Amino acid sequence: MSEHAGPLTAREFQLAGGTGDWRVLGSGASAWYAASSHRAGAALAAAVTELDLAVDLDLDVRATGVRARLPLGPQDGGFRAEHVEAARAVARAAEGVGLAADPTVLQDVQLTFDVLDQATVSAFWEAALGYVQVGDEDVMDPGRRHPPIWFQDMDAPRPLRNRIHLDAVTTQPVAAATLGSLRTGPARHVAEHGYYATVADAEGNEVDVLPLPEGSDRWEGQDTEDWRLPFAAMACYPVPTPRAAAQLTEAVAALADEANLPVGIDVRPGLVTIDTGKDRWEMHEGYRPLAARIQQAARDLGLTADVTLPRFVQVGVDAVDIPAVRSFWRAALAYEEDPRPGVTDLVDPRRLNVVLFLQDLDPADEARRSQRNRIHLDVFVPDDRVTERVATAVAAGGRVVREAVEDGCWTIADPEGNELDIAVSPGREEAWRARQEALRAD
Repeated sequence: MSEHAGPLTAREFQLAGGTGDWRVLGSGASAWYAASSHRAGAALAAAVTELDLAVDLDLDVRATGVRARLPLGPQDGGFRAEHVEAARAVARAAEGVGLAADPTVLQDVQLTFDVLDQATVSAFWEAALGYVQVGDEDVMDPGRRHPPIWFQDMDAPRPLRNRIHLDAVTTQPVAAATLGSLRTGPARHVAEHGYYATVADAEGNEVDVLPLPEGSDRWEGQDTEDWRLPFAAMACYPVPTPRAAAQLTEAVAALADEANLPVGIDVRPGLVTIDTGKDRWEMHEGYRPLAARIQQAARDLGLTADVTLPRFVQVGVDAVDIPAVRSFWRAALAYEEDPRPGVTDLVDPRRLNVVLFLQDLDPADEARRSQRNRIHLDVFVPDDRVTERVATAVAAGGRVVREAVEDGCWTIADPEGNELDIAVSPGREEAWRARQEALRAD
């Protein structure tokens, strides 16, 4: 790669050689390595510890595999030779522990807000979600576990309530502090409902902040004191070294396999987060004793939990015909339906992307139903899968609103007009450069 001057585009990264396991999506380059157990995924985490990587690497260990991600934000300007070398090194490490890549399942689900006053709206969502500003138009979760938000200009006000909102679920003290800061800062209105509060930004985009009652975020007992319950049961452990992260990952993987219960183990530089996934701790009584064993293992390694860090974000969609709208989003996002009666949740099969749920919308509210939402979802898929994904979304009741092949984006409306952008990253930079050159030529 030394012969390449300057950053690489997404397409150049994928064609660099030795990066065949990887696909560039919305938040960098990712690879998925299928595995038969948590332990098998943790073996890759241990192997990566031995690598001297020059860039950050995120690892998300699951019972069915592990996602490796080389994060790239809008401030980075493109991939560097170090990213390519890291991708090659991780691929070799995965092969060494017997894991094979499956790029077909990769995707990034993100959020886009149409705004009139980006600075004001952005400040609100930084406070509401604990995000940080990255570049000129984005805010992102500093832990890279929740969907980033991109702000784009809106040409005219859309004053009615959205049919899409967010839930921000944290530990109780953090939720209470967040509500207080929003109330005295950038919120347009606040409606408290006991367990949660609905707060709107200056343009009316809403977030539910919860839980608010004291003590509502935890199990009782010192044996699970490290854990909090922001819809998922979650424990966050700062780690002093990559080796400490690998040791904790291996210990949690062994305990989860022994209990035969799926968990997420998300490894970031300096931090490991253990996450049961939404509501699973309520659905299976084995999670509490598993949490106690994980806490003991972490403390045996000399680690101390940071109980202010657990956070869960989900997206709610209001719909008149919930079955039809749910079927669309299940297919368009390649998600699975929660099997519980009366629960409308849709979840990523690998628990890597944001949860979506549906709730009733009054069919008589025609004005709100006809107004285009200010918030929509984006799903970035591998460039060799986009044609299939668009066809799947249309077959599930979607309608193509806009097709911009040169920009790598297809806007699909669900049966009630809520929009989804199905997008690819490779080729976008080249198309932009071609347009600039054409403008200069004119």
